[in-house]
Amino acid sequence: MSTARTSTLASLRGSIERLEAHGDAHDINKIALGHKAADAVLQGGLALAAMHEVFAEGHQSASATGFIAGLAGRVSPRRPLVWVRQDFSEIESGALSMSGLCELGLDPRLLVTVRAPDTDAALRTAADALACDALGTVVLEMWGQARQLDLVASRKLTLAAAASGVTALLLRVAAEPRPSTAETRWIVRAAHSPPSAPWIAWGAPVFDAHLVRNRHGPVGRWIMEWNCDERLFSEPAAYPQPLAATPAHRPHQAAIIQPQRRAS
Repeated sequence: MSTARTSTLASLRGSIERLEAHGDAHDINKIALGHKAADAVLQGGLALAAMHEVFAEGHQSASATGFIAGLAGRVSPRRPLVWVRQDFSEIESGALSMSGLCELGLDPRLLVTVRAPDTDAALRTAADALACDALGTVVLEMWGQARQLDLVASRKLTLAAAASGVTALLLRVAAEPRPSTAETRWIVRAAHSPPSAPWIAWGAPVFDAHLVRNRHGPVGRWIMEWNCDERLFSEPAAYPQPLAATPAHRPHQAAIIQPQRRAS
């Protein structure tokens, strides 16, 4: 290993150790998600100027995209958002829909999307964006294991977010979690929306959100509903339990003749 690389690694380790030494959970600036149970476990909400990971299986990429869009909407509803995607992500899951993101509560006028040809270019672009303190959030969407996104690259993104105050959200699709400096790590799946009125085309987005890493506390798993108008997560209303309808062919009780028992 070259002297320059050794020096860089030592500098990164020193910087991250100083951040961890002073990173008390109560001193970190946070934004409440709106879901009471999740905010309680997170001791106030999602940490700003930090890095968070959201993982999804390949067929759950749409759910994870919606969840991370909700996180971005909570973190910086009025500041620009840069969304960095690999070309391969668009091939596998399709292009981002501006109308869809608008339905989720994001302002398309504040959204800048960047298509990167490969993993290295995506990492460089995300790091450059995180250095711009005029932004509110940077989403880095990676498909597959992406071996370049190792612990060193993770630390660089965390340090860039801490230095600029911009929050980094990593969307990992079809990948296995690996060691990182992420403040939180989520595994997200789709959940059933509660029944809605007949004149409503679809219900609110509902997620099965499993918090599997929390640097400052316990973990948990919740069903979280995203309110697109208020731009916050909440606990879904209890599903009504409809009564079973009486079968149409069932005879009336008066017509039923009960057999009489013969006295012994």
